[in-house]
Amino acid sequence: MSTPVSLAPAPLRIGPHTVTPPVVLAPMAGITNAPFRTLCREFSGGKGLFVSEMITTRALVERNEKTMQLIHFDATEKPRSIQLYGVDPVTVGKAVRMIAEEGLADHIDLNFGCPVPKVTRKGGGSALPYKRNLLRAILREAVSGAGDLPVTMKMRKGIDDDHITYLDAGRIAVEEGVTAIALHGRTAAQHYGGTADWDAIARLKEHVPEIPVLGNGDIWSAQDALRMVRETGCDGVVVGRGCLGRPWLFADLVAAFEGRTEDIARPALREVADIMVRHATLLGEWIGDESKGVVDFRKHVAWYLKGFAVGSEMRKRLAITSSLAELRAGLDELDLDQPWPTGADGPRGRTSGNNRVVLPDGWLKDPYDCAGVGEEAELDTSGG
Repeated sequence: MSTPVSLAPAPLRIGPHTVTPPVVLAPMAGITNAPFRTLCREFSGGKGLFVSEMITTRALVERNEKTMQLIHFDATEKPRSIQLYGVDPVTVGKAVRMIAEEGLADHIDLNFGCPVPKVTRKGGGSALPYKRNLLRAILREAVSGAGDLPVTMKMRKGIDDDHITYLDAGRIAVEEGVTAIALHGRTAAQHYGGTADWDAIARLKEHVPEIPVLGNGDIWSAQDALRMVRETGCDGVVVGRGCLGRPWLFADLVAAFEGRTEDIARPALREVADIMVRHATLLGEWIGDESKGVVDFRKHVAWYLKGFAVGSEMRKRLAITSSLAELRAGLDELDLDQPWPTGADGPRGRTSGNNRVVLPDGWLKDPYDCAGVGEEAELDTSGG
């Protein structure tokens, strides 16, 4: 029997941390909390990097109760990775110094990719890189405040096809000491619609050869991840919607990058049901209330059951359960011997596109002037 040949690029280094294989869980609001990260990490065998959901710098500095819970990491999470959102350089600097001085994380990622209106209307997320000087100021404060902690950033191509920013943003990031960049190959206007532009990932890699570039967008399977690396030359992949209701995708990704391309998970519904109950259980333990954990799990039900023969009434019933016993009982009524359905590996999650990007008044008049952007533009709650 021949020895598997690794298909991974060179080891991905994020500051002092080596990520092998070069696979990162994308921060997703309301999704990538500690319980979901635990599931994904268990399937990966502890390999890869798993990032928290978005933490707003203002809420962190003010020690908001919800935010302090969101930055809780399991003892087995290493490295601990926090994604920060901020618009005001001073507030971002305070948050980063707080993380570094109090030892709250081992890696900081900065969000310049979120396309939702409540973020972009403040000039944040995917709107921010258009203001080149503001981007530079935030990165400078973050890197200087982080000390020995590596700072990375995640961004999109730009606001829309007429306002593309990713090459300028990439160069600014290199100049300000950012350790790595992740690019989602869509504009803010696309949201999650259409097809991700992997050519843009390749262009960014050529434009900033000094640091690792990670690709994000339309990775629905381990084979998609291998193809992205092969076609773009990127140093690693960031996986978001593809793992919704499929935390075992990280087992597939590890196997694929290690050359075991035949080791692809195809769980029957019985195994999926057990994972669903475990996910809901972990949420209850994390929140400290079983019922609240099951209620929080409801959003995951449709993703886990995608493609399986489950009637609409039962789907509705499972999506309104409020106890583990009720969830387990409903699942046990299903035909649990159903094999993994054909086509269930495809797209999942949000797919809307061609949205008008909500921006602050006059935002597009000058790509350098950032007057009027300050502490009042910061969001006060975390999680997106």
